[in-house]
Amino acid sequence: MTGWQTLYYKEVLRFWKVSFQTVAAPVLTAVLYMVIFGHVLEDHVKVYDTVSYTAFLVPGLVMMSVLQNAFANSSSSLIQSKIMGNLVFVLLTPMSHWAWFVAYVLSSVTRGLAVGLGVLLVTVWFGQPGMVAPLWVLAFAVLGSAMLGALGLIAGLWADKFDQLAGFQNFVIMPMTFLSGVFYSIHSLPPFWQTVSHLNPFFYMIDGFRYGFFGVSDVSPWVSLAVVVLALLLVGSVAVHLLRTGYKIRS
Repeated sequence: MTGWQTLYYKEVLRFWKVSFQTVAAPVLTAVLYMVIFGHVLEDHVKVYDTVSYTAFLVPGLVMMSVLQNAFANSSSSLIQSKIMGNLVFVLLTPMSHWAWFVAYVLSSVTRGLAVGLGVLLVTVWFGQPGMVAPLWVLAFAVLGSAMLGALGLIAGLWADKFDQLAGFQNFVIMPMTFLSGVFYSIHSLPPFWQTVSHLNPFFYMIDGFRYGFFGVSDVSPWVSLAVVVLALLLVGSVAVHLLRTGYKIRS
């Protein structure tokens, strides 16, 4: 196996050996969100004329789980390796920065899709949203998880301890996720918050992903796709640059 394939295999084994924590726990969390929000708001919130609120909630929870776990995979792996000191064994290999990037991002995509599939299989019984455009669903799931995997690389390289990584998750990832339209349509927001939502790339990931289920969305799926691709290129470029320069890992 080549270097990036070996590192990818190692990263997949890392999260799969504790799958009860890395896969089952996020699925349970999503089910709790579904039970609570679906039960409380089903008769009070109407998003699309032909879609129930519970069905509307399913794609949002799936994509939220995909994004959060893709970020957690690469960021937690790097910070653990830095703190425990075993990152040196990867640094001693002749792998290029591109090999690192591909391995970490692909493993993040793998974990994100695994968790997302688990959430979908469990929550679909509550809402049964259907799927009118599977390719859109797959495209946004892969691109979104890749973007968050690259962002997790940046966070893992930047953080020197778990407190810093937790701060990044609590003050960047969580607000952007919850303000992205997971639980609501942005058309229900005041004009100011609608504008803020349109500046959030997470909104386009979730809105485009939801389009694949219902065939309707708050913005055009092509616009969402363009924004997500641009965000991936930007974040990926930064992550590759940090890996190439050895930021906080080769000094």
